[in-house]
Amino acid sequence: MRISIAPIVLIGLLLGPFAVLPENTAAHSPTSRAKTAKLSSDDDALLEDLERRGFLYFWEQQDPRTGLIRDRARTDGSSIDEAHRDVASIAATGFGLTALCIAAERKWASPQDVKERVSSTVEFFANRATEIHGWFYHWMNARTGERVWQSEVSSIDTALLLGGVLAARGYYGAGSDIGRLCSKIYDRVDFKWMLNGDPMLLSHGWKPESGFLKNRWDHYDEESILYLLAIGSRTHRIPPASWYAWKRDPISYHGFSYVGNGPLFTHQYSHAWIDFRGLKEPRSPFTDYFANSAIATLANRQFCMDLAAEFPGYTTDIWGITASDSVKGYVAWGGPPRHPAIDGTVVPCAAAGSLMFRPDICLPAVRAMRERYGDGIYGRYGFADAFNPGTGWVDTDVIGIDIGITLLSAENLRTARIWEWVSRNPELGRALRLVGFKRSLRAAGWPRPPIHGLASSS
Repeated sequence: MRISIAPIVLIGLLLGPFAVLPENTAAHSPTSRAKTAKLSSDDDALLEDLERRGFLYFWEQQDPRTGLIRDRARTDGSSIDEAHRDVASIAATGFGLTALCIAAERKWASPQDVKERVSSTVEFFANRATEIHGWFYHWMNARTGERVWQSEVSSIDTALLLGGVLAARGYYGAGSDIGRLCSKIYDRVDFKWMLNGDPMLLSHGWKPESGFLKNRWDHYDEESILYLLAIGSRTHRIPPASWYAWKRDPISYHGFSYVGNGPLFTHQYSHAWIDFRGLKEPRSPFTDYFANSAIATLANRQFCMDLAAEFPGYTTDIWGITASDSVKGYVAWGGPPRHPAIDGTVVPCAAAGSLMFRPDICLPAVRAMRERYGDGIYGRYGFADAFNPGTGWVDTDVIGIDIGITLLSAENLRTARIWEWVSRNPELGRALRLVGFKRSLRAAGWPRPPIHGLASSS
């Protein structure tokens, strides 16, 4: 098969004058609605089906007593091996809490049934789950909540859980029973403790057997949400200067210049909950994080196209590499730069998780994968975690966090609801103001709702 690789033309985002964000906080109107992306009826139907299947994963793989969501499942919904069957991920649970709110709004399930699930989940984390200074273990038994695999108390995974907690508080209201439980969870997290003596940089986590992990969040990665949660905390906040303490390592590939050389998910996760469109920080070399993630997405596509001579399964519409399963097990691969394990595998959540950044290239990829490979890679919960068009290998599993970023990115593209719900929480608006973010008078990206605590400028 001959592959035609069309060149990518990067259209610059219009970044106009920037206005300083005032310190006063203005209430966010619950009736305000963001303008949404213009999608064809066929595109909207495609994303509706993909999202509903993703929600089904979180509904079926959630233990109703703890609210914990299993890390992975088979593509057809059947049980996986006993060693992994009841292993829950708190990051997947954060995505799942958000998915539940989407389902209630879209009536994919009874809103009352969804509310009961959300309530039991936040009640578990507020009152029953093991916590260390407010932080939670990365892996837990879905049925009992007990620590699994001697996992760490994880700073980033707790932050991703908090993304779902704040989405739920924004959706149901801070004054509701759910909202009060959400506040208890967030306010209890001792961000200063996770500094472990450093004035600025947060640790990756802590283990009871050995104490704090050596690594810190000191380079651009998926940790934006973690630092903003810490800076905006009303009980245990860290200095706003912490935002500028981590390095912004630049990368350049075929004319694409941006910050961050991690797998594509590192450019996606924080944006699932925090609306960075049109926001600019004043003091770092690259300051528009929404545009940065959009460029990283373009570079990932170009990178795959450049590998097509070696792996003909990559095309202009079949592309995407980010951390995923592979024929040899889980690999934290990505590119550029090239990871040595790359073997032609395509990871659907690479493109699908960037729908909110570049629908012009990501929607065609989602559609092409669905139409070209059909039910061979698309099942009960949507796309298999990964597949290799060159060898015919298809993963038997789906992974909760990969389904989660797919669902949330698609919903942000379609409605911006998640950004709107999370923006109702004043802590994040406070953090953005303290860091010094400014808002463009002609913001790049999709039109956005106001962020609580950050007055709009026009």
